[in-house]
Amino acid sequence: MNENNDMNEMLEFRRIREMLVKNAMTEKAAQRFEQMEPFLDQARAEAALQETTEARKVLDALGTPPFSDTAGVREAAQEAKAGRMLTPDQLESVRQFAVLSLRLTRYLGRCRELAPGMAGFAAGFQDLSALQEEIERCIRGGRVDDYASKTLRSIRQKKEQAEGQIRAKLDTMLRSSRKYFSESFVSMRNGRFTLPVKKEYKSQVPGTVVDASSTGATFFIEPTAVSKLREELGLLETAEENEEKIILYTLSALVGDNLDAVSVNLEYMEELDFIFAKGKLSADMQARQPSLNTRRFIRIVNGRHPLLTSENPVPLSVEFGGKTQGVIITGPNTGGKTVALKTVGLLSVMACCGLHIPCEEADLAMNADIFCDIGDGQSISENLSTFSAHIKNIIRILQKADRESLVLLDELGSGTDPAEGMGIAVAVLEELRKRGCLFLVTTHYPEVKEYGERTEGVINARMAFDKESLKPLYRL
Repeated sequence: MNENNDMNEMLEFRRIREMLVKNAMTEKAAQRFEQMEPFLDQARAEAALQETTEARKVLDALGTPPFSDTAGVREAAQEAKAGRMLTPDQLESVRQFAVLSLRLTRYLGRCRELAPGMAGFAAGFQDLSALQEEIERCIRGGRVDDYASKTLRSIRQKKEQAEGQIRAKLDTMLRSSRKYFSESFVSMRNGRFTLPVKKEYKSQVPGTVVDASSTGATFFIEPTAVSKLREELGLLETAEENEEKIILYTLSALVGDNLDAVSVNLEYMEELDFIFAKGKLSADMQARQPSLNTRRFIRIVNGRHPLLTSENPVPLSVEFGGKTQGVIITGPNTGGKTVALKTVGLLSVMACCGLHIPCEEADLAMNADIFCDIGDGQSISENLSTFSAHIKNIIRILQKADRESLVLLDELGSGTDPAEGMGIAVAVLEELRKRGCLFLVTTHYPEVKEYGERTEGVINARMAFDKESLKPLYRL
């Protein structure tokens, strides 16, 4: 279907896609919704509808499945495969993904009878428990854990001892010469242990000036007395850093070795996220699975426009197709004619995308294209009048419409001299009838109604209104 402007702007399918994107947890699923188009093949559309139905059943019975965004995991797996070292945070995201894979497998395993298609995914998930356990053993709280290796544990113990010796020595200096210092505690500056020396006693404490206070009244000095211990600590820090890298590279290689299994689970999780997002939209709209046909037939029972925000919208019931190619809708302004048009169009697009629609039941035609002329269509940049814009659009539609098309025209022939407008409207409808396409048209011309009464394959309909108050009832 190539009339994206008709579908996305005039019928506002763009807003349905935005709702689906919000329901998606993974970036890949969101991208698929942003590019979603109706299927042209009935079997594929029906398979997509069945997926949505199963997802809705599972959601209703078991609640929301365990998902999270997978972008970081995909990137980490690719970096590991390329031989790069992963950070503790990246490894943590891989661990969480492995946990989610297991939870999702168990979740799907609970719905074998309810939704066999969805349960089938469970058998495809790969076991990442060994990878998960090794990362858990080595990474804790965003850092390499002390017990990741015996070497690392030993180095860190020696580091603690060295730091303790430095602190003890500095504490002794603080107590023995209190008048030299502005504070009574050891201060860490730029990763080094320092004493806060008053400016006037700077020369009394030999060592390296590491920092100074903002007023210049205090100098933070690392005393020469601890420089040898500081050198030992520096060597231990280098050894610690090297041992951490060995552990991180080893874990990264393990992620790389499991890349195929991780990739399979990523694809499954993103596919399931896509399907469940459709199920969530169905639940939000209290929607149902429609039937699809290639008999060029449309039947909607108590359908609701999915974007109407009123609490009790008047439902739409309409049926045409087969011997009846077209419906001409008349009625008062603001009586709901345009909404009826948009409802048929939007529900048709949604159904052919594999989405449930808000209705009691529906049987909708597969369409190669849906063409629309809805709204005033004014183009300021081209300086076109409303009528010119309508005519330009209708010419485009007539050039492309055929028996596989659904055409929706709002207030056909309006915006010009009534005699001319009526003539144009009848000529356009006759051409659409000859093309064999399905069409739904709104008009206020009585002559167009007369055309509908005398022409085979075309019927008239009207929006009801209260005869006493003359208020619209919004019922077709």
